[in-house]
Amino acid sequence: MKYFGTDGFRGEANVDLNVVHAYKVGRFLGWYYGQEHKARIVIGKDTRRSSYMFEDALSSGLTASGADVYLLHVTPTPSVSYVVRTEDFDCGIMISASHNPYYDNGLKVINGNGHKLEAEIEEKIEEYIDSEEDTIPFATRENIGCTVDYAVGRHRYIGYLMSLATRSFKNTRVGLDCANGSSYSVAKGVFDALGAKTYAIGMEPDGTNINKDCGSTHIENLQRYVKEKNLDIGFAYDGDADRCLAVDDQGEIIDGDAILYLCGCYLKEKGELNNNTVVTTVMSNLGLYKAFDKAGIKYEKTAVGDKYVNANMMENGHSLGGEQSGHIIFSKYAVTGDGVLTSLMLMEVMLEKKAKLSELRKNLKIYPQLLKNVRVADKPAANSDPDVIAAKEEVEKLLGENGRILIRESGTEPVIRVMVEAETQELCEKYVDQVIDVLKRNNHVVE
Repeated sequence: MKYFGTDGFRGEANVDLNVVHAYKVGRFLGWYYGQEHKARIVIGKDTRRSSYMFEDALSSGLTASGADVYLLHVTPTPSVSYVVRTEDFDCGIMISASHNPYYDNGLKVINGNGHKLEAEIEEKIEEYIDSEEDTIPFATRENIGCTVDYAVGRHRYIGYLMSLATRSFKNTRVGLDCANGSSYSVAKGVFDALGAKTYAIGMEPDGTNINKDCGSTHIENLQRYVKEKNLDIGFAYDGDADRCLAVDDQGEIIDGDAILYLCGCYLKEKGELNNNTVVTTVMSNLGLYKAFDKAGIKYEKTAVGDKYVNANMMENGHSLGGEQSGHIIFSKYAVTGDGVLTSLMLMEVMLEKKAKLSELRKNLKIYPQLLKNVRVADKPAANSDPDVIAAKEEVEKLLGENGRILIRESGTEPVIRVMVEAETQELCEKYVDQVIDVLKRNNHVVE
């Protein structure tokens, strides 16, 4: 597709994604969902400067097509999904570019079930954006839509999160890095209300500092903070709070793979790990699979992207799945990745087991992993080159059961990704470079 990728319509604000695009997205959705009744559409946004501009453009388009618009204001992406599916909205729109820098932005459209919008509707939106004449009628008189302040929706989401905690967080010292993003309006309030002694950073958004040297993309800040303040645990969110990484009491990173391991083992113990299976992507670490084998937990692997994880979970009724990046889905409670929810689930594991995460993760040995992106002239040609395939097979043979190699095409860039996991960082470097040398020798690489 031309505009919509795996996570909505994303690009630099007013360069790749401009106000006219947003207005037309609003025009189409207001008309599409309003053909048989007056459409009700909810909008959330993150703290980027351009999010306010896009909120106005979307609202103009939606109301001009006759839809009523409900504004959640600054709020996490999963709250939009929650409000849409629990309060009878036709769809939701989140204005965010997630972990990207402040000058980027995006429109994530969420359907009435709280999932990402169907591809066939995205295609129709793209056709409308590129059409030279406006074929959608304007609403007139009493049919024009109105805009409603709907902060109450965000408050209900906060109440829902608090209701999921199984016990008080009293006497626990918790660090939060809210990335100067969406979670600043939610996370600390939830942890404070549940009794934690909460220490928060990344709580001063100014429109341009979202994700800047903070949050899950710069977790080293939280690692330092946890050690300085002698905290029991820390959580770092991305810009729109749909992912979470953690830091244990020793200041070590608990990434998405470690979260899947800790929560998978805990849910299995409780008899709540549906089908005794955790859904991962092909990028999950070999160490996770070996640890699952030891714990007697089955796993499935999907393509990279939380939407593929979610599709597998829905189709097969699995209860836990996610990505190394911290997109974790607990299907009993949500239909999307939810950073604050993930942190509450990790708190439950820690409190119920009466043990620090550094102890609980002892049986998980994460293998060194190296990923290099190689710019190529033709992705399919590079990936299917017999010499490249032979080089990959040679590495597989040398690694045996103590590592793996993955070569895949980027979905968004002219890039081949070469990833190796092995017992040492030196072996990772050696085998990644071995494959890249073949790509260079066969003239696939663009310098």
